Amino acid sequence: MLPIQLRAILIASTLLALWVVGSKIKHSKLLIEDAVYWIVAACILVLLAIFPNVAVCISTLLGFLSPANFIYLVVIALLLWKVFTLSADLSLLKGRINELAQELALTRREVTEEKKSSQKSDEKQ
Repeated sequence: MLPIQLRAILIASTLLALWVVGSKIKHSKLLIEDAVYWIVAACILVLLAIFPNVAVCISTLLGFLSPANFIYLVVIALLLWKVFTLSADLSLLKGRINELAQELALTRREVTEEKKSSQKSDEKQ
């Protein structure tokens, strides 16, 4: 059985997380696709806290000594998944920044060349 303190901490922390996510969405500081992850993660933890027998059964089947260890593993797995997805997003954004920097450099070069050519044509007249 999960200790009552762990169940209370899980429920309180997930409710706090849901409140923060809702607040961020309300103020347009969090994308819906990012909020979905946090809402699903919070729901999983609330379900495990409300129905501790699920955690006990799964932890027994997987060979954990304690259901609390299983809960910690679930939390770590959820956080590792989020880190992985954020890392993938960051890689894509870095690539996009490089593309934009190259486009900007080419555009500046074209503008500079156009200015030079227009100055030369003005000088000839």
